Amino acid sequence: MPSITINGKPADFEEGQSILEVALEQEQEIPHYCWHPGLSVVANCRICLAEVWAPNPRNDGKLEPMPKLMPTCQTPAQDGQVVYTDSPKAVANQRSVMELLLINHPVDCPVCDQAGECYLQDYAYRYGRATSRFEEEKIKQPKKDIGPHVLLYGDRCIMCTRCVRFTREVTGTAELMVHGRGAMEEIDVFPGRGLDNELSGNVVDICPVGALLDKDFLFAQRVWFLTRTPSIDGLTASGDNISVEHNKGTVYRFKPRPNEAINKWWISDEIRYGWKFVHDDSRHRIPVIRNQDKYEMPQAAQAWKDSMARALEGLQASGRLAIMVSPMLSCEDAWHLAKLALAIDPDAILSVGPIPFDGEDKTFPGGYTIRAEKAPNARGVRRVLEALSANVLDAAAMEQKLASDASIDRLVITGNYPSEWVTPNLAAAIGPDRFVLLLDTLPNALNERADVLLPSATWVEKAGTFENIDGVLQSFERAIQPVDYCKSESQIAMELLAAVNGTGISQFNAAVTRQAMASQAALDRFVSGVSLPKLPMAVESDMNFVEL
Repeated sequence: MPSITINGKPADFEEGQSILEVALEQEQEIPHYCWHPGLSVVANCRICLAEVWAPNPRNDGKLEPMPKLMPTCQTPAQDGQVVYTDSPKAVANQRSVMELLLINHPVDCPVCDQAGECYLQDYAYRYGRATSRFEEEKIKQPKKDIGPHVLLYGDRCIMCTRCVRFTREVTGTAELMVHGRGAMEEIDVFPGRGLDNELSGNVVDICPVGALLDKDFLFAQRVWFLTRTPSIDGLTASGDNISVEHNKGTVYRFKPRPNEAINKWWISDEIRYGWKFVHDDSRHRIPVIRNQDKYEMPQAAQAWKDSMARALEGLQASGRLAIMVSPMLSCEDAWHLAKLALAIDPDAILSVGPIPFDGEDKTFPGGYTIRAEKAPNARGVRRVLEALSANVLDAAAMEQKLASDASIDRLVITGNYPSEWVTPNLAAAIGPDRFVLLLDTLPNALNERADVLLPSATWVEKAGTFENIDGVLQSFERAIQPVDYCKSESQIAMELLAAVNGTGISQFNAAVTRQAMASQAALDRFVSGVSLPKLPMAVESDMNFVEL
């Protein structure tokens, strides 16, 4: 296998890789601004220049230096190359580039939202000069509102052109351009056009400095206070890999996690901003029993005790039991709910809840696809239910069954949708006489009809597994604790099943549940075929601490 040497360390590479790509793969830092793995290579920031020596075939393969510093992002790796990014020439270039970039920069790190995750800030510390030699007046660029989600702080821009290339190569909408020349060069939108494509928020992610900022996150939280938890898109069928960034039980933003096979480096604005219902003031936070006075928060423990007893009483009455498992739930939730239903009634009717659709799939020139199906786990829920029952109904068939079969007198319904989901047909099919146990997060048309309403947790408040539209199983971690007195559907089902069997209550654990699920031959994929998130490595600070 061919190899090169970077700063004295040998590194193998594959044909076609650039020197920068090889270095990053080997976790060797080469400073760079304009290069991004999902965009074309333009080599315009010049901070990645390095001293490159290569074998000269005309001189018996003797190592000879290139005549000038080479951009490592654009220079192909060749067998036998020796690269120096820490040589006097390379270091002098890094300092010169940093000095140039900071000439007109306002150096407003204390009030910049990018502080703490800014390449300009990091590289100024690692590769820049200690003091500025520039004494002339700085050129000021305006702050602009360029779209529904993005603000442009022009005086912070370093003209890496990542955002311009993104709108041309990934979305194909080309709203952004480079306007002007020389020192007056700036990023801008074309007249009469705003940055309003469905992936617009990604320009904030790829901006290496604080020039493009998210309106929704502006001045909301310092990034070093945030905890980042790997998760999966819980709003659509795409299965996009995301990071949930939160602090003290509050979610502040979603960011994409790279996965070239699924979402590449991007997420849609629908996913980026669609999580707000998690902290909606109208969320169910405490159990409710029909025709009884509502419990107050100090009575939460008693409310759960009374509600679970009433739910158990209703579910164990005579007649047939039916359960509708929402496609918004995890595979583990579906497993525990189905096990509960079959323990109470071996002939229980299992069904998948309504699957929302909006428009048609839309694929962008860069390969990213926005899915019309707005449920993260319809296939996973069906897979689990079909492993436990021979006949699993869809939502339409379940409505017809409820309307025609009077023997069904007990019903468990789960929701967890981010908006209203109960159709008039479903409400009419349920009718006024059946016992209804509802597990849900937001108010809907069934709230007044449910005999017992138990507040459930959203996907960011629990761990589990989703199966996306392509059949890929991906697990996700719990980001925050359930708000107030909500519980996951799995935990609720486990507590009810423990009461039915007269056993002790166990705490829900997603990994343990997957092991139990794999005992079914049809579900053995839940041990060997689940993609687990890569947890971020701990980063040690290079700051020296002195004990006082």
